[in-house]
Amino acid sequence: MAVVEELTGREAVIQRLRDVGLRVTGPRLEVLTVLAAGGHLDVEAITTTARERLGTLTSQAVYEMLRHFQETGLVSKFDRPGLPAVFEISGPAHQHALCVACGRVENVETTAPKPPRGALTEWRVEDAEIVFKGLCPDCRASAPAA
Repeated sequence: MAVVEELTGREAVIQRLRDVGLRVTGPRLEVLTVLAAGGHLDVEAITTTARERLGTLTSQAVYEMLRHFQETGLVSKFDRPGLPAVFEISGPAHQHALCVACGRVENVETTAPKPPRGALTEWRVEDAEIVFKGLCPDCRASAPAA
């Protein structure tokens, strides 16, 4: 899977699309540029932002682009239970923190642990994912004192 370490500027986004064999189109360029601006965005947010710049764009088209971006390793998907999934530019391995109140997602720079000794001995474990769950700073500030 290809890893995008840094996407800054229109030329870098164009080159990344070419590097993974995707044709450069206005909508693909715009959607990837929106994601390269940072953060974890759901399809609605991506579509709205890209549509403001393009004038027209459907959610279905964005879903298709994101599928292609995932297949080529440009984009990663993070599923949030009970909320729409969010997408981000693929990068170095990292974990996530999820706010259980508002659904905010942030990257956590840490490696996932290996299985305990003796566990999963018949498996070839290739990856692990940890999600830290709690309240983000905004939700903590607005929560009633306990």
